[in-house]
Amino acid sequence: MTSPTLEYPGDLLGFADDLAPAERAKLARLRAYLDENVRPVLVERWERGESLADFRRPLADLHLLDDPELLDDPAVQGGVRRLRPLYRGFVTLELCRLDLAMSITYGGQVGMFRTLIHAGGSPEQIAAWDPGILDFSFTGCFALSEPDHGSDVAGGMSTTARRTEDGWVIDGAKRWIGNATISDNIVVVAREEGGERVLAFVVPAETPGVERSVIPHKGATRMVHNADIRLDGVVVPEERRLPRIESFRDINRAFRSLRADIAWSAAGMQLGAYAAAVEYAQRREQFGRPIAGFQLIQDKLVRIVANIAQTLALAVRTTTHPIGDDVSPSLIKLVAADRLRESVALAREIVGGNGVLLEHDVMRYFADAEAMYTFEGTREVNTLIVGRALTGHSAFTR
Repeated sequence: MTSPTLEYPGDLLGFADDLAPAERAKLARLRAYLDENVRPVLVERWERGESLADFRRPLADLHLLDDPELLDDPAVQGGVRRLRPLYRGFVTLELCRLDLAMSITYGGQVGMFRTLIHAGGSPEQIAAWDPGILDFSFTGCFALSEPDHGSDVAGGMSTTARRTEDGWVIDGAKRWIGNATISDNIVVVAREEGGERVLAFVVPAETPGVERSVIPHKGATRMVHNADIRLDGVVVPEERRLPRIESFRDINRAFRSLRADIAWSAAGMQLGAYAAAVEYAQRREQFGRPIAGFQLIQDKLVRIVANIAQTLALAVRTTTHPIGDDVSPSLIKLVAADRLRESVALAREIVGGNGVLLEHDVMRYFADAEAMYTFEGTREVNTLIVGRALTGHSAFTR
C-alpha cells in the first residue's frame, strides 16, 4: 500500500497543520486504504445500496484508535494517555471525505456504540466488551428513534421495559437505526413501565422477539442499512442493562464527547465535494479553455472553501474545548448542516449536467447531505432549542 502525502486542498486556514507526525502518518495510511480499496467500488455499491460492512475489519486492522504511538503525553491528560481529540476528529473527516456511509458504518461502532458502553456500562461490562468493539468481534448499534417519535422521542417514547423475576421484557418498535442489520447487538432505549426511568439495554440481535428489516428505497446514505426494528416480548437479563443510563440526561451526557462529530463529518464531506469539483473544473473545457478560469466558477469554489473554513473552525473549537451544555450542539448542527448543504449544491453546479452522474462524485455528497441535514435533529428543532435558550421562552408547542 502506498502512502500519499497528506494534503487537504480546501483547508486554507491550515487546521490540519496542528496534527502530530504520528497522527499524519496514520491518517495517510487510512486515506491510502480507502482510495485503493473502497473508492473503486463506491459507484456500484451506492447504486445497488450495498453495505460497506466488509471494510470494517480491515479498518480495525489499521488500529486507528488503539495504536500506542498515537497516545498523548500523560502530563497533558492528567496522568492518563489518550488519543488527542483533534486526531479523532480528523479520522471522522477522512472517512467522510470519502463517503458519509463509510463513516457511519465504521464510526457507528467505535464512536456511538462504544461511547454509550463506556458512559453507561459497569466496569465489568466495559472490560468484557471493549476489546471486541475495537476489533469488530462484538458489534453493535444504537436504537433510539421510533416510527412515531423522532425529534420528540424524549417526551413520547413508546418502547417499554417491564421488570420481571428473570430480568426485563421489552416491547415496542424502533426506526431509522443505522447498522442494525449488520450488528450482533442493539442498544435499545426504553421507558420503564410503571416508572420514571429511561433505560438502555444491550440486546443480542438474535434474541427471540427481535425483528429487523432494512428500510428500502432510500435516496441518501444508500450504503448504510437503516432498519426498522420490532421488539415483541424480548427478554433481557439484568446484566445486559447499562446501569449508568437512567434518563435522557444520562444519554445526553454520554454523547457530549461526540457532539463535535457532526461538524467534522460536514467538513469532510465538503472537502470531498470540493476536491471533486476543482479537479473537474481544471480539466473541463468550454469556450476553448478550462472552466476553472471563469469568474462564475471561481466564485463558487471560493464560497465552498469559505464554508469549509467555518465548519472546520466549529469542529476544532468544540474538539479542543469540550461541550458542557445541551444547547451548543444544536447551534453546531444547524450551522454545519447549512454550510454543507450549500457547498455540495455549489459543487454540483460546477460540474454542470455531468454533476448528476455518480462517476463524478459530487452527486453522492449532494444526496447524502440531505441525510446529514435531518439526522441529529432537524434544522427547525435545533433552531427552537437555541431560541429557547436565548429568550427563555419555549416555542415547541402552543
